Amino acid sequence: MLFKRKQTSSSPHWQHDKPLRLLLLFHDIYFIALIVLAVASGAYGIYLWDKASKQSQRINVVIQEIYLVRGDLYRQMKELFDAFFLQETNALNEYNQYTTSILIHMERLQSIALDQEERDALMEIEHKYRNLVNEAPALFYRYQNNPDRNAQKSIYQDIETGIFKHYEEVSKRAERLLMIKQGEIKHRLDEARSNSIAVLSLPLLLACVLIVYSRRILKESIVRPINDIMQATNAISGGSLTHQVPEAGAEELAMLSREINKMAEDLAASRDALVKSEKQAALGLLVPMLAHNIRNPLASIRATAQVIDDPQLDKDTMESIQGIIHTVDRLERWTGSLLSYLHPIKPMLNQLRLSNIVQGAVTTLHPKLNEKQIRLKENSDTVQQLILTDEHLLEQMLYNLLLNATEASPKGAEIQLQCALHDHLLTLVIIDQGPGMPFKPDPHALTPGPTTKRFGTGLGIPFAFKVCEELGGSMSFESGASTGTRITILLPQ
Repeated sequence: MLFKRKQTSSSPHWQHDKPLRLLLLFHDIYFIALIVLAVASGAYGIYLWDKASKQSQRINVVIQEIYLVRGDLYRQMKELFDAFFLQETNALNEYNQYTTSILIHMERLQSIALDQEERDALMEIEHKYRNLVNEAPALFYRYQNNPDRNAQKSIYQDIETGIFKHYEEVSKRAERLLMIKQGEIKHRLDEARSNSIAVLSLPLLLACVLIVYSRRILKESIVRPINDIMQATNAISGGSLTHQVPEAGAEELAMLSREINKMAEDLAASRDALVKSEKQAALGLLVPMLAHNIRNPLASIRATAQVIDDPQLDKDTMESIQGIIHTVDRLERWTGSLLSYLHPIKPMLNQLRLSNIVQGAVTTLHPKLNEKQIRLKENSDTVQQLILTDEHLLEQMLYNLLLNATEASPKGAEIQLQCALHDHLLTLVIIDQGPGMPFKPDPHALTPGPTTKRFGTGLGIPFAFKVCEELGGSMSFESGASTGTRITILLPQ
């Protein structure tokens, strides 16, 4: 992987990884609850207002009926005066009609009375009225027995200070009771109005909260993730395949972000693989041509060495000729191995002795070691068991790594090659005293590593990685400015 996917921290409030449909469901539920609350608040306020209004209307009707009774009573008394003092013939009939009307009003008052206190007050009014109706005619009949100015004046005084006064007192007490109740109802109406405003303001407040909250949810869960996705798609379409979309917002948008990131990673891997394939194809065309041009001189050198190989030559000359032939054969094998770096390697596994493979790699390295007076300390002879490997691949890999260590080591230094076989695992450790590696080798690098050699190709380490991979093993590097480089190779057996 060329880059790691960014991890986004979850925000408090709503979790942005909730599904979009769940967020919409919550929003709808809150909106419906807000509507229900507003309707309930309004209905409650209307109920309180209607109840208080009906009570007020009822008390107004009671007071109005009391006033009607009082008016009829005064007119009834007038008819009584007209009957006795003016001798009008129809006055008594009018008097009786008013009596009937007043009694009807009394019955209506009793029917609309709400509590016992009102009933008692109205019963007292009715009682005083009946006393007035029963006592007033007796006063007028007494006037007929003694019709003079003093008797008439006495009747006025008795009616005004006696019967009427008692009735008025009872009537006023009832009116005061009703006025008190009217005041209480007005107070309740004011409270109902205040409560209604307070209750109706709650849905308004919740509506404001819902608007702010919905805007925040919309921004954090939908708008911002969509903007990030749009920016990422623009960046990716522009070739920036390392651009990552924050995996935030609603679950669907977070999933879309993950898919876009995965798509970018796949595109980057495909692009790198294409570059690698194109490079391998170019090298595949170049290296075989170079290998052909190298093999022809090697074949000529070997043929010439074979021709001059004569048993009559002195020992040193014979050893030199054999060294030429051996070196040419080794170069031929390594040329083939170089070609195999560009093509699939198919290891030829055999049971071999590790010390022979190590000596084959070291023999060709002797001129370099002697030139820099470097001591190579190796213990391959301690591995007595035969190992299952490809002789030529392992030999060339060891030669490349030891050559790197030799060229990196100072003059007169020491290189260690530690070999061990335990639990079916062959361990090879190469330790040099050089300044450390200028880079960290990557087994999946698309290009050879950098090299400080004048004639270096940078293929030594990539080839070693490839050989380890084909042999089912692994290779790791540890490097430091004061400790040199330590290479650990693990090959299963």
